This record gives sequence, structure tokens and C-alpha cells, in this order.
Amino acid sequence: MDLEKFKYYLIIDVEANCSEKDSVTLEDMEMIEIGAVMVCANTLKKIDEFSTFIKPVRFPQLSAFCTDLTSITQDDVDNAPEYPEAITALVRWLEKFDNFLFCSWGNYDKQQFELESTFHNVPYPISAPHLNIKKQFSKSQRVRKRQGMAGALKLAHISIEGTHHRGIDDANNMVKLMPYVLGRKFIPSNQPAQPK
Repeated sequence: MDLEKFKYYLIIDVEANCSEKDSVTLEDMEMIEIGAVMVCANTLKKIDEFSTFIKPVRFPQLSAFCTDLTSITQDDVDNAPEYPEAITALVRWLEKFDNFLFCSWGNYDKQQFELESTFHNVPYPISAPHLNIKKQFSKSQRVRKRQGMAGALKLAHISIEGTHHRGIDDANNMVKLMPYVLGRKFIPSNQPAQPK
């Protein structure tokens, strides 16, 4: 895929309800937040962002573990729209942009949209192709082990801003990694040799 042919990069991070003891299985996890940032492909500057909490319906009560991990509270989700309404708002926001690439750290976010859309019987909301930027970061930076987002930021000597495991904060942190994902910058240990 030619990553430079796109006008924008859509960077999305979703958070889902979870539990420490796996009482909520991977298949039953439900989105509780979507954080999305649209970035100009040329400058890698943020153009706009979208964020919403989502009210889960299968497991409406968040575990203490989930709230501790994400900082998302029961009140946040109780007062939020359910998935179909949240997705309608996301699609409306996306209509302002054309020719974008959907980027997420791993494939989980894309798969979660697929699972939720099937469960709620609504169309999958993102028509753009998808790029696993975790995999692309490893490839561009020649890093063998696939890093979590926090690990990649550390390698690039970039501080995490906001709360890790909050969708909108993680999406904004991924924006800072895009020069490395695209091979426009290199992590210090992977600097190409300077000509003499």
C-alpha cells in the first residue's frame, strides 16, 4: 500500500469494558469510548478530533479494574449514547473528509468495530482501508519486537500526554508517532549513518 497517496490519516483508538478476572470475554467486550484524530498526511498536523463515550448494553456495569485502567467512570457511560447512535455521530464527522487511511495501533480497534457493528446490526462505519501502525512502526524502524504504543513512545523519547488507555488521549499520542510510522523520522538507535 502506498502510504503517501492519502490526503489524511484517521487515527483511532477505542476503549472497551474489561475485567481483571476475564469475566468479560474478548468476544463480549463492548466499546466504551472512541477517540479519533484526523491528521493532514503531508504535514502530520492534527486537523480535527472526535470523541465519544458509549453506553455498553451486554455488561452495562464497568468493573473497578476497567475504571482504574481507563479513568472512564460509570457516570461517563451511563450518560452516553449506545453504539448505533455513537457510530452515526462518527460517520457524520467522517463525512467532512475524503481520501483518508484508517490507522490504529494493532488490529484490535478495527476488529472491535466489526464485532460491534454485527452485534448491533448496523453497517461497519469506516469505508477507508486500514493500516496496523504498530506493525508499520516495527517495519519502518526495523524493530523486531512489536511495541505497545507506550513502548514506541519511549523508544522515540516522546512523553505520553493525558491518560494512557483513554481513547482520545492515546489517539493524540499516536499522532506524535506518525513520523516514525511513516519512516520520515527514526528512533535514536536506528539513525541512518551520516555521510562523511
